[in-house]
Amino acid sequence: MSSLLSLSDLRQYHLYRKETDMRKGFNQLCGIITNELGKQVMAGDAFIFINRPRTHLKLLLYEEGGFTIFYRRLEKGAFEV
Repeated sequence: MSSLLSLSDLRQYHLYRKETDMRKGFNQLCGIITNELGKQVMAGDAFIFINRPRTHLKLLLYEEGGFTIFYRRLEKGAFEV
């Protein structure tokens, strides 16, 4: 993975267990977090979304100044959930 992404124990990570359409952007993913998970988007937690075949992953987080989406596509294999 890129060194741009720094995972930390100081942040909580929430896995959205339903399959996610990877065409969803910031607003739609924030809607899932608020409406389905009942979480505060700007609390500093990270939210993980995976598509049906488990080959694509999006991680959404809010840091001071704005939102960031990290998008990972596996060349082969699948993410384990």
